[in-house]
Amino acid sequence: MKRAWMTSGLLAGTMLVSAGCVPEQKYNDLLTAYKGQEQQLLTAQNELATARANEERLRTQIAATMADLEELQKRMASGNGDLDAWIAKYEELKKQLAQLEVSQLPPELTNDLIGLAAQYPDVFEFDPRTGMLRFKNDFTFDPGSDQLKPGASAVLARLASILNSPSASEFEVKVVGHTDNTPVVRTKAKFGNNMMLSVYRSASLRNALVKDGVTAGRFQIAGYGEYRPIVVNGAKGAVENRRVELYLTPLSVDMAMVGSSEERTPAEASAATRTPAPKAPQAAPVADDEPTK
Repeated sequence: MKRAWMTSGLLAGTMLVSAGCVPEQKYNDLLTAYKGQEQQLLTAQNELATARANEERLRTQIAATMADLEELQKRMASGNGDLDAWIAKYEELKKQLAQLEVSQLPPELTNDLIGLAAQYPDVFEFDPRTGMLRFKNDFTFDPGSDQLKPGASAVLARLASILNSPSASEFEVKVVGHTDNTPVVRTKAKFGNNMMLSVYRSASLRNALVKDGVTAGRFQIAGYGEYRPIVVNGAKGAVENRRVELYLTPLSVDMAMVGSSEERTPAEASAATRTPAPKAPQAAPVADDEPTK
């Protein structure tokens, strides 16, 4: 598709330049811009491989945009239309492409997460384009600690409700912890370094969501410590780098086949792991007509 599009665009552009309809510099500028739009479409197609929930919707939008571009190229090749009309159509197509969001999540789930981020802006962020959920560590954990702050319980309970909704039930949850480059000091004996601290924080957040009713088998946990910063760390680190991120991806297993001791009550879990006591041998039955000794 890429080769056909570029060949068609170059052919049409050559015809226009040779006919003297478009100044060469303006044509080259527009061609460069078109290549940039082409790269955006290719990027969207690559992201589409992991966006199975919205795949059909995205393909329809891309096809419609491609059809508009092809129609524009046909008009250019036939000499129907001047430079101003071409530029106006190009600007319109740019707007359409800018509105083409590549979201990995269904619209209903996306809307729920946008609403949650708006309700708790100090604690929680959501990027609709990538489907990434982010908890800010300074509002979720104390420095050097993996214990969730009391204020995080409300947003976690609400998130658990969303993750248990029909629109999210077919997704598993990867929880990834991050820190800045400030060394662990106060709790070094427990964590040793930022890598382990980030893993423990991921586990704490995951355990809270399981406690709030999300199926335990839907989770993965990981930690990158200070090795995946999103901004440059300063002398005292950077608040933006202290975070826990969640990624929702389509389930890779049938959850009906997955059991978990975490979903049993303590009594049920104890009973399931307890070795049954051996039964005492039973005495042979005594016949009714046998005299008692």
